Amino acid sequence: MKKIYQLGSCSTCKRILSELKLSDDVVIQDIKEEKITPSQLDELVKLAGSHEKLFSRVAMKYRILGLDKMKLEEKDYRNYILQEYTFLKRPTIIYNDQIFIGSTKSTIEALKKVFK
Repeated sequence: MKKIYQLGSCSTCKRILSELKLSDDVVIQDIKEEKITPSQLDELVKLAGSHEKLFSRVAMKYRILGLDKMKLEEKDYRNYILQEYTFLKRPTIIYNDQIFIGSTKSTIEALKKVFK
């Protein structure tokens, strides 16, 4: 399976996707237009190891909601990701049995090796 969870209006996502050589079998899901489902999140967590690894602390709502002052647990991360698309780190990419989360330089370099 090759699937990309991204935000269509995100310039970082657009830049990253333009740098990759994507084949026709890659499914791209705009998480604002098509919310992530609980079963999709379960699949991501299985590969990532936790909800926390998928959770974005740079989302504007993170501070607005005061989450930066709270001690969040796995169930909290899950609930916030399912409630609000902005809390999923993006892009999140599944390539067969591998997961690539976010836009760090090391993640992008690893992606380029897989999508060559």
